[in-house]
Amino acid sequence: MTIDWNAFTPLSALAGGALIGLASALLLSLNGRIAGISGIVGGLFARTAGETGWRLAFVLGLLAAPALWALFTALPPIRIEAGYPMLIAAGLLVGIGTRYGSGCTSGHGVCGLSRLSPRSLVATLAFMGGGFATVYVTRHLLGV
Repeated sequence: MTIDWNAFTPLSALAGGALIGLASALLLSLNGRIAGISGIVGGLFARTAGETGWRLAFVLGLLAAPALWALFTALPPIRIEAGYPMLIAAGLLVGIGTRYGSGCTSGHGVCGLSRLSPRSLVATLAFMGGGFATVYVTRHLLGV
């Protein structure tokens, strides 16, 4: 294994991780909510009184972050090496998985693990293992 030193950006990765951790901790301590993106977006469709404002602000913040970042530096090029059928299937599988797993990678992997939740540990191991297996099958067995 080699490292592409031109693309190796540990400081921006560290800053991004710290911001995710800070945002998650603030949402939990100030609002008593877990920063699970699928739950936050799903809650926008439930229309519970007093819940829409902060959920909408959170989602708008996620969408505004790349625009803010672009003010300071060029965004990396978007390169997707899959067709629309594969992207649709992947999106559906992720959506189904978040429903069955009672949360997504941000809810379980970031927030749940930091709270030492056994359920989140099992969920994180399951979706990481599923991701590893999917990459292995698609790249090495199917040659996609």
